[in-house]
Amino acid sequence: MSNTGTNRQTKARTALVPLVSLGLLGVSLAMAAPANAETSRNGCTVNPLDPKDLRGDDVDFRITVDCNGQKTVEIRQRIYEDESHHDDLLVKRQFTEEFGRHDDARTVHYFVDVRNHDRKGEKVYQLVSFRVENHGGHWSDWTPWEKSAVVEVHGGK
Repeated sequence: MSNTGTNRQTKARTALVPLVSLGLLGVSLAMAAPANAETSRNGCTVNPLDPKDLRGDDVDFRITVDCNGQKTVEIRQRIYEDESHHDDLLVKRQFTEEFGRHDDARTVHYFVDVRNHDRKGEKVYQLVSFRVENHGGHWSDWTPWEKSAVVEVHGGK
């Protein structure tokens, strides 16, 4: 009879191992899942705004940049067409914005010719990442990529 009790305990422990493993797997998957990207670093905040359809061929891919004090912000911008199987990279660029010793905020505009090859509109979005150089010449790490909303635009035909 004690053998049956031992078998039950062994079976209970064996059944618990997969449950615990699944729980740990769930935790690791949750940690690997994308979270909201960090948009502030070293006194600067950079946000990709939703693409703005200008009703021609051009779409305005705007980014707000807000810094306190003297800084240089280096920004990486990727512009994509949202496709069902594989998104198409339309533009890849990297640029800097300089800020004086006073707090300052600005919107950077970048116009992209998005030709409408479909009868319906094109769906586009942008990804932005940045790093900040302080007045001492030290660069921060790059922020994670932040994605704007996917917007349907209706460029010229």
